[in-house]
Order: sequence, then C-alpha cells, then structure tokens
Amino acid sequence: MQKGLITIKDIGRKYVIGTEVIHALKSVSLTINKGEFVALMGPSGSGKSTLMNILGCLDTPTKGDYILNGVNVSQMSDNELAEVRNKEIGFVFQTFNLLPRSTSLDNVALPLIYAGASKKERDDRAQKALENVGLGNRVGHKPNELSGGQRQRVAVARALINNPSIILADEPTGNLDTKTSIEIMGLLEEIHSRGNTIILVTHEEDIAQHAHRIVRMRDGLIEKDYLNEDIKSVSPRLKAINESGNDFENII
Repeated sequence: MQKGLITIKDIGRKYVIGTEVIHALKSVSLTINKGEFVALMGPSGSGKSTLMNILGCLDTPTKGDYILNGVNVSQMSDNELAEVRNKEIGFVFQTFNLLPRSTSLDNVALPLIYAGASKKERDDRAQKALENVGLGNRVGHKPNELSGGQRQRVAVARALINNPSIILADEPTGNLDTKTSIEIMGLLEEIHSRGNTIILVTHEEDIAQHAHRIVRMRDGLIEKDYLNEDIKSVSPRLKAINESGNDFENII
C-alpha cells in the first residue's frame, strides 16, 4: 500500500491587486504518493506556478488544507515553513540559484548549515553528493567556472543533501541545450529509481514524458490527471556517473 506523501484538499489561492481579485487557484485536490514521479503542466496563467509555490512551502493557500508527510502545513508561519522546506523539500530551479562567489562544495553544503551539521560533516556529505552526480573533480569550482549542465548537477546535489521527502524541479532543463537536458533528465530518473519522490514542473511536452504521471492544469483547476502510458527514458545509467566510477547507493 502506497503512503500518501502529499494530500491537498480544496486548495485555493487568490491575490488582491487594487480592486481586482485574481483567483490563481480555484479548487485543487491532489494526492501524491511516496516514490512517484509527477509532471505538473499547464500554460501561463494556469496556476501551476502558484501550486508549485504552495507544494514547496514557499506560499500558503487562501483556503483548503495541505498535508505534507502527515503534517498540516497550510497555515504555518514563515519561520515554520522555512523549517519544513529545509527538512522535507529539495529544490532544483531553472536558473540554478547557486551562490556565485561560493564553490560547488559550499553551495551543496548550504542546507546543512541550517540543519546544524558540523563543518566536517557538511564538507564530507557535500563531497560525496558531488561525486555521485559526476562532479567529484569540480568541488572547488565556482558557478562561473562550470557549464550550465554542471551547474544544474550542483543544484541537484544540493537538493539531495538533506535526504528530503520531495525533489521539486521547476523547469530544470529550461536553460540547457538538448544534450544537456537529456543528461539532467537521466540524473532525475536515477534519483527516482532510488525511491525519491519527484515533482517536475515544466511546459515542455518531451520533458514531461519522462514522468510516470502527468497533471495538467488550466484556469486554476486540474484539467487532467493520468498515468503516462508512454514513459520516455534516458539510458538507465547516466554516462557521467558511470565514468566517475560512482553510484547513487550512498548519496546521502
């Protein structure tokens, strides 16, 4: 029996701008089980970004309940949400969101500072995480010394460092060329195969096809929610990881 990791019930989010009320989400109910790989899709204005912000505990709903790992996070304070984010959610963004003056090692170790880990533990775990995404030889490099694909791999290693319940990937291939996009999707497939729950937000059909379930949104509502019958998969073992001689077994 699969365990419901995320349950949202009748979630709504409205914004008041001057005299206008915008209902970004009208009424959304959704359950995502542990270990699923879900793509969240929809055109601009569909509500997918608002839903992503709520799922990522970056925003709170105007109405409804959000149960994450058995805890109702719907009405939490900003400080409480920050704690949940650091413990439960690993983020991978289109723009990488790396600190430009920090090394790969320090970027990956950052969430562990908030978790209260010692400097040695932070460095050891960050080193291992970077090795496991094929960047063991880039630990001392800063973002401007890395390619786009390498920067996104640093971001993936950082997302995994706290062993979160969910990896939330927001347009993770949006700034990458086709070849590098395939590498990053292969990396996400590897992570999913190890039991991680992945929510992929994308507007690209070919990227969404890597997911096992697709949720399509329109006008603040879920339009379709279905299992993907034609899963697109990269080679089961990512070449870069094979070449580095590492595996995902002990990524954390």
